[in-house]
Amino acid sequence: MKAHEAFAKGDQYVYTALASTQKAIISYRIGKRDGANTDDFVQDLRGRVLGSPEISTDGWHPYKVSIRDVFRNSAHGVIVKTVAVTDLRKDAAHRYSPAAVVAVSREAVQGVPAEISTSYIERSNLTIRMESRRFTRLTNGFSKKIDNHAAAVSLYVAHYNWCRVHESLTPSVRQQTTPAMALGIADHVWSIGELVDAALAVEPPAPTETPPDRRRHFRVIDGGKV
Repeated sequence: MKAHEAFAKGDQYVYTALASTQKAIISYRIGKRDGANTDDFVQDLRGRVLGSPEISTDGWHPYKVSIRDVFRNSAHGVIVKTVAVTDLRKDAAHRYSPAAVVAVSREAVQGVPAEISTSYIERSNLTIRMESRRFTRLTNGFSKKIDNHAAAVSLYVAHYNWCRVHESLTPSVRQQTTPAMALGIADHVWSIGELVDAALAVEPPAPTETPPDRRRHFRVIDGGKV
């Protein structure tokens, strides 16, 4: 692996910010779990919300720094869950079973949060894994290129916010509501056709030429006549 390809190889994380009341995905980012991506994600979130929202995160330390610098007046709480340490020899037999949570600690990092909880975002992460084949474990359906992976996540987020009726927002069949409707940026449930039309209305990026060192080279072998 070349140095300039390090950011696109290996594990990639999906940062997501969820509005707990409207159940909408406000911001997301795909990349390495490091300080730079964390800061870019928080900066993007800042540009998409008004006021000083209350924020809950896991114990990833760069969150504390980025949120302190960007959301100066927001209350920020951190929740850390400790799981049981299992016998490594038995892990293979329990690979599909989540580890048991043995302790939960909460810390008010900034301000006085009314509630410190990551339950909604954890449920949202489960929804992403269940609805996108690229997140299925122990298969070959995972993404081979980060560009394709990012496109798939973007498609999921668009469908989730605009087309997918959220059960917790829908009191009855006649009042179907999507996260976009809960935010007040849509007045009806979008169809797939409307989502495609909106996507095609944006000018696609110009294609980029594959660098010479990444092109496949073929060697013709003269096998003679049979």
